[in-house]
Amino acid sequence: MVNEGSCFPTMDLLRSEPMQMAQLIIPTESAHRAISYLGNLGLFQFIDLNVDKSPFQRTYASQIKRCGEMARRLRLFKDQMLKAGVSPSMSTAREDNVDLESLEVKLEELEADLLEINANNEKLKHTYNELSEYKLVQEKVGEFFSSAKNNAVAQQRKLEVQITVERSIDSPLLLEQEETSAKQIKLGFISGLVSREKSVPFERILFRATRGNVFLKQAVVDHSVLDLSSEEKVHKNVFVVFYSGESVKSKILKICDAFGANRYPFSDDLSKQLQTITEVSGRLSELKTTIDAGLLHRSTLLQTIADHYEQWSLQLKKEKSIYHTLNMLSINVTKKCLLAEGWCPVFATSQIHKVLQQATVECSSQVEAIFQVLETKESPPTYFCTNKFTSAFQEIVDAYGIAKYREANPGVYTIITFPFLFAVMFGDWGHGICLLLAALYLVIREKKFSSQKLGDIMEMAFGGRYIIMMMALFSIYTGLIYNEFFSVPFELFAPSAYGCRDSSCGDASTIGLIKVRDTYPFGVDPKWHGTRSELPFLNSLKMKMSILLGVSQMNLGIIMSYYNAKYFENDINIWYQFVPQMIFLNSMFGYLSLLIIVKWSTGSQADLYHILIYMFLSPTDDLGENQLFFGQQLLQLVLLLLALVAVPWMLVPKPFLLQKQHRERHQGQSYSLLFNKDDPDESESQSVPCDTDDEFDFSEVFVHQLIHTIEFVLGAVSNTASYLRLWALSLAHSELSSVFYDRVLLLAWGYNNTVILVVGIFVFIFATVGVLLLMETLSAFLHALRLHWVEFQNKFYEGDGYKFFPFSFTLLTDEDDL
Repeated sequence: MVNEGSCFPTMDLLRSEPMQMAQLIIPTESAHRAISYLGNLGLFQFIDLNVDKSPFQRTYASQIKRCGEMARRLRLFKDQMLKAGVSPSMSTAREDNVDLESLEVKLEELEADLLEINANNEKLKHTYNELSEYKLVQEKVGEFFSSAKNNAVAQQRKLEVQITVERSIDSPLLLEQEETSAKQIKLGFISGLVSREKSVPFERILFRATRGNVFLKQAVVDHSVLDLSSEEKVHKNVFVVFYSGESVKSKILKICDAFGANRYPFSDDLSKQLQTITEVSGRLSELKTTIDAGLLHRSTLLQTIADHYEQWSLQLKKEKSIYHTLNMLSINVTKKCLLAEGWCPVFATSQIHKVLQQATVECSSQVEAIFQVLETKESPPTYFCTNKFTSAFQEIVDAYGIAKYREANPGVYTIITFPFLFAVMFGDWGHGICLLLAALYLVIREKKFSSQKLGDIMEMAFGGRYIIMMMALFSIYTGLIYNEFFSVPFELFAPSAYGCRDSSCGDASTIGLIKVRDTYPFGVDPKWHGTRSELPFLNSLKMKMSILLGVSQMNLGIIMSYYNAKYFENDINIWYQFVPQMIFLNSMFGYLSLLIIVKWSTGSQADLYHILIYMFLSPTDDLGENQLFFGQQLLQLVLLLLALVAVPWMLVPKPFLLQKQHRERHQGQSYSLLFNKDDPDESESQSVPCDTDDEFDFSEVFVHQLIHTIEFVLGAVSNTASYLRLWALSLAHSELSSVFYDRVLLLAWGYNNTVILVVGIFVFIFATVGVLLLMETLSAFLHALRLHWVEFQNKFYEGDGYKFFPFSFTLLTDEDDL
C-alpha cells in the first residue's frame, strides 16, 4: 500500500482503490481543454448536476446538435464507401486534430461534393440506360419492319401476277376503288420495352382491352437490361403494337404505364432508322466516357475520405463526449466558471492537478482551475486497478455483483481457485495441452485480434484467453496427478510400484499384484488403470478429495468475512457471525475432513458415512471398528454440542446488539446547537439533522437474521454436497475419454484396414474436439463458476456496490457509436 498523496495506484486487488469526492471549479475559457485532458487521463467520474434540465435546456445543446449533424455526414460517407467497396483505413501520416468548426466546414464541403457527384452520375446513368433501351428498340423493331416489308413485297408481286391474268373490262375501276379504300385506312404503332415476367399478362390485357383489334409483336432481348425505376438488372422484351384509332391508342398508353413499359419513338423510314442508331451509338460512347470520369472522381474523393475517416470519427466521438460531460456541469454566468463534482481515486489527485494546470496555461486563462476534496456520506464507487491478465478474472466476480466499496475482493483468490477447480473436473494432461495451444495462439496474436472485430464466440474466447491458459496449465497438473493422457496412463516419473506375483497375473485384475518397489512418487500409479478396482479406487479418491477442497474453500470464505468485519470495525459480525459459523461448519464437515485424512494416513477400513450419521443419531453408542483414534467419541460429543450451541449464537444476540447500537448512535439526535444570528449561512448549514435514518425495526432485523441463520445451516450441508460435482464431472470426463479411446481408436486399429483406421482416427479427433474439448470445457467452466458464486462468495461477499465508470476516451472506441 502507498500513501494517499501518491500518484500511483496501489494495485491491491484485495481492496478497491481509496476514492474521494472532489469538486472542480474550471474557468469557461479552459473548460473544453480541461475536460479533454481529463478524458485522456480517464480517472474522474462526473456527477450530473443538471438532472432537472432536459437535454435541450442545457448549455451546450447546440454543440451536441452540431456533432449529431456531423455524425450523420460520417454515416453517409461510410455507406457510400461500403457501396463503392472502399474500406476505411487509418492514415499512416496522421494530422493534428482540427477544431470542431474546421471539421464541420470540411465535412460539409465533402458532403456537398459527394452529393453533387452522385446526382450527376445518377442523371448520366439514367440517360445512358434510356439511350441503351432506345437503341435496342430501334434495332429490334427495325428487324420487325424489315421482315414485314419483305413479306409485303412478296405478297405484292404475287398479287400483281394474279391481277394481270384475271384482268377484265371493269377491273381498272375496281382496282382503283380498292386502292382508294386501302389508302384511307392508316395504322399506327407504339414500340418499347416491357419486363419479360410481365410480357404474357401485358399481351393478354391488350387483347382484352381492345377486343383483339391490335397486333402485338415481341422480341426477346438476349442480355439483361438495367431497369430505370428499380435500378436492378432484369430481362426484358421489345414490343411493337399496331392499332387503329385514337381511342385504342389511349388504352394502349394507359396499359403501358400500368405495366411499367418504357415507350420509345420509331421511324418507319430506313434512312432515319440508320441515322438514329448512329446518333444514339455516338451519344452512348460519350456518356460512357463521362460516366467513367465521374466514377473515377467519386472513387478518388471516397478514398480521400477513407484515409481520414477513422481519425474524424474518433475525434467526433471525443468532441461529443466532451460536450455531453460539459452539459453535466453547473455553470456560473457571473463568475464565468463551471462547477463539476465527481469521484476520483486518491492516487489520481496530483495527476488531475497537473492536467488542470496544463489546460489553464495552454488556454492563457487568467484564473486557475480549483480542485478541492468534498466530505460526503455517499458510498463511493468501486475501482480495481487491473491489467489484461487480472481483468478477465475480475469480470467473473463482477458478473455476480460489483463489490461494495473497500469490501474484500474474491477476484484475488479466483485467479487460482477458479482454474484449479475447473482442472479437477477436467483432469487430463493431453486435453490440457490442446487447451494450452489454443490459449497460446490467442495470447501470441492478441495485438492482431484486439485491433479487429471478432464474432461473439471468438470475442468471448479472446477476452478470456488468460483464463483459458490458466485452466489449461492446471488441467495439465491435475492430469499428471490422475495419470491420464487421453485416458492412457504413462510411467512418467518412475516405474509402477506393483508387479506380477507370477506369470498368470494379467492387467484385468489386481489379484496377483504385489508391491515390488517404492510408491509411485507423483499422482496415481499407472497400474490402477484398466483394473477391476480402478473405478472404486478413483471414486473414493476423487469424492473425498472434492469434500476436502470444498470444506477448505468454504472455510476460506468464512475467514474472508472476518477480514471484512475487521476492516469495517464491525465487532458484532466477528463474534456473532464469524465465530459461530466457523464452529458450526468445522464441527460437522471439518471433522469429516479430519476423518478422511486420518483414514488415508492409517489405511483404516472405517465407514465414514456410518460415523457421521450416527454422530447425530446415536452420539453415545460405541464406535466399534469405526473408531479411528483414541478419544474420538468424546470429541464427537463436544463437536455436536458446539454445533448445537452455534445456531442460537448466530440467531439471538445480533438483533439485540444492533438495536442497542442504534439507540446509542441516535441518543443525542433531538438536540441542536445554538448559532449566532449574524452568521445565517453557518446556521443554515449546521441546522440540518446529522442523520435521517428511519427508526430501527427490530422485527425486520430479527427475521432477516433468522433467514440468514437458516440459510447458513442448510447451506453448510447443501454446499458441501455441491462440491461433489468435482468428483462427478471428473469421473464423467475420464469415462468419456476412455470410451472414445477404447471403442473408437483401438477398435479401428484392430481391423488392420487402412480405410477403417483413417475413419476411426477422424471420428476420434472430432469426438475429442467436439465433446471433450468444447462441451466438457464449457460444462466444467459453468460448474466452477457456480461453485465460486454460490458456495464460496455467499459466505462473505455482498456485491451490492456500483462500478467506477470514469470519463475516458479509451472506452469510446469500443462502446460508443456515432
